Amino acid sequence: MASIYDRFMAETERACLADWRAELLSAASGAVLDLGAGTGANVPHMPKAVTRLVLCEPDPHMRRRLAARAGEAEVADASAEQLPFDDESFDFVCCMLVLCTVSDPERALAEVHRVMKPGGKLLFIEHVAARQRPRRFLLQRWCEPVWKHLAENCHLTRDSEEAIEKAGFEFEVLKRESMRKALPIIRTSVRGIARRATSDA
Repeated sequence: MASIYDRFMAETERACLADWRAELLSAASGAVLDLGAGTGANVPHMPKAVTRLVLCEPDPHMRRRLAARAGEAEVADASAEQLPFDDESFDFVCCMLVLCTVSDPERALAEVHRVMKPGGKLLFIEHVAARQRPRRFLLQRWCEPVWKHLAENCHLTRDSEEAIEKAGFEFEVLKRESMRKALPIIRTSVRGIARRATSDA
């Protein structure tokens, strides 16, 4: 997957993803954790206000490509479900096309919540279940068992918006939009900014 990922996503990056990344990441500052950083697509969009950048990627093949783009950023070998960072370490966490592949989204988001400072923010882009489009949702369900094996455990029918909210985050920005030039089964997407709930501050 690492060897073809950038080529596979290139048209979608040009059509919309690069702009979406840039828009969301413009809000980032201070200490930032890029969760599931992949081959480093977020790195060029990090603003100067970011004073510490940690790129977390458990896949060794992705991590080799990531290291070439990392610059002065830290590169960490860790899964989303078990982050090797102290509580309340980060002002922002980026989670872009990650929750579809983690083995336990609830645990991963609990870890994000733990390492985020009170009032910290989650910047996210995720493809999700197309429940408002029954035919596409049926196609997702039909394809998912095979797709998971082909695409590194990528699930097509997860409801990441609901999972983020249940994990103790409040949405400040939430947009639903078709991910242009992507395959139909991964085209339905949500993106936005979610703040760690004030009750935990």
